[in-house]
Amino acid sequence: MNLDRVNQIIDAYGADPACSLAVLQEIQQENNFLPREALELVSERLKIPRGHVFGLATFYRTFSLKPKGKFRVRVCLGTACHVHGGPTILESFERALGIKAGESTPDGAFSLEASSCLGACAQAPYVQVNEEPHNQVTPVGAGEVVKTYSARGKA
Repeated sequence: MNLDRVNQIIDAYGADPACSLAVLQEIQQENNFLPREALELVSERLKIPRGHVFGLATFYRTFSLKPKGKFRVRVCLGTACHVHGGPTILESFERALGIKAGESTPDGAFSLEASSCLGACAQAPYVQVNEEPHNQVTPVGAGEVVKTYSARGKA
């Protein structure tokens, strides 16, 4: 984690406390998580109590205090996806990746998340890898998705 880069992000927002969420979003985007050192620097530079910054980082589900994988796999478990086999798809990803929902692979390539509705009910069961949609995923398709992104990670 590069604290100089965190300072650049803060400076880009004029060290304005009203921009704290935007600052955290950029830090998250660059690091795939919010490192403790970065949160402490945000607190200091924006003159916001440390507890408030950590509160923001833990309140919003988009933020993570633990490193995420290069490929963030989100399996929808909203009503439509649940009815169409979402839990089975999640289990298929857990088997294919060798991790449980909420974990990352040891090599840092993948993170797996169980998500509430992702807003693609007509494509159930629905999976998102980073921002890429995967519609009507099957248990076999889960393994194919993992293979596809594994190959991309090596390229």
